[in-house]
Amino acid sequence: MLIGVYGAGYLGTVVSACLADFGTPVLCCHPDSSRMVTMAQGTVPFHEKNLSEVIKRNVRCGRLAYSTDVDSFARKAQVIFLAEDQPQHLGDLALRIARAASRPCIISIVTPVPVGAAAEIEKRVQAAGLRATIVSQPMFFTPGCAVEDFNWPDRIILGTASNEAVLVLKQIFHSLVMRGVPVIVTNHETAELAREAATAFVTTKISFINELAELCERVNADAVNLALALGLDKKIAPRCLQPGTGMGGIFAESDMDSLGALAERNGIALKVLKAAREVNCQLADHLLEKISRYVQPVQNKDVGILGLAFKPNTNSVAGSSSLQLVKSLIARGARVRAYDPVAIS
Repeated sequence: MLIGVYGAGYLGTVVSACLADFGTPVLCCHPDSSRMVTMAQGTVPFHEKNLSEVIKRNVRCGRLAYSTDVDSFARKAQVIFLAEDQPQHLGDLALRIARAASRPCIISIVTPVPVGAAAEIEKRVQAAGLRATIVSQPMFFTPGCAVEDFNWPDRIILGTASNEAVLVLKQIFHSLVMRGVPVIVTNHETAELAREAATAFVTTKISFINELAELCERVNADAVNLALALGLDKKIAPRCLQPGTGMGGIFAESDMDSLGALAERNGIALKVLKAAREVNCQLADHLLEKISRYVQPVQNKDVGILGLAFKPNTNSVAGSSSLQLVKSLIARGARVRAYDPVAIS
C-alpha cells in the first residue's frame, strides 16, 4: 500500500517521515519544488529533534519519496493524509484529489480545522458525485517532541462512519494498535473538537500552576514542590504542570480562537478558557514587573534573556512569553542581549 501525505509544512514533514519509518512506502506531495528538494535532502526549515535523521534514513531506504505532481500523487496513493498547516482551500484540494484518484480513496484530514469542516468537505465530495471517504484524524504533537509523540501517542482518534476506513487506518498504524494505543472511533465533529478542547485544557492547566506560582512567592511556598505534590495525584497528573513559560506553539492560538468562536456562535461562554488565556497573555507582564522591582530603572540597563522559543527543543517563537518580554524591555529602554540554542537564525 502506498500512502500519500499532502503538505510541506510542519505537519506534512513530520507525518510523512514518521509514517515511512513504520516501514510503509510514503509519497509526500506539494507544488513547491524547491521545498520538496530540500526536504528530500533531509533539510528541515524548523528545529525538530531527530526529524532530519528520520527523513534521511527513509529516503535512503527508498520508503520516502517527494513529488510536485498532485494528480499523479492522487492516482498512486490508496490513502492520503491532508497535512497542511493551514486549513485554507482544503475542500478544493480534497475535491481535486478525489477527482484524480484512480479508485475510491480514503482522505484523512490531519490539518487542524474548525468543527464542521470535515462534514462540509464530505458533502462537497458527495455533491460532485465522487467516491472518497473523508476521515477526521487530529494528531497531537508537542513541538520539539513531535517524532516521539507520533510514535508514542496517547490515543488515535478517527472521525468517520466508514468501518472500511477504520480497518485500513488501523492497518497503517498497526504497530501502535498492537502496542495497546487506544483507538477512538467517533464522528467528524467530536474528532475535530477533541483537538481544540485538548489545547484549551492544557492552557488552563499551565495558567493555573503559573497563578499558583505567583501565590507561592507571596506566602513563602515552593512552587516546584507544590507542582510535584499536585502532579503525583492520579486525578491531576504531572505533565504540563510546571510553572514557567506559558502556552504557545504554531497551532495553540488558532485552536483556542476556533474553539472560542464555536462556543460564541452556540451561546456558550467558556469562561474558564477566557480566564486561562488572559493569565497566559499576562505572563510576560508579570515577569517585567519582577525585573522592574529589582532593577530600577530598567532604562539603559543590559538585560540578558536565555531562551526565546516558547519551550525548549524548538525554534518556534509563536506565543513565546520570552519574546513578549524582550519587546516590553526594549520599549522601556533596556538593552537586551538574548540567546537561544535553536531559535536564533
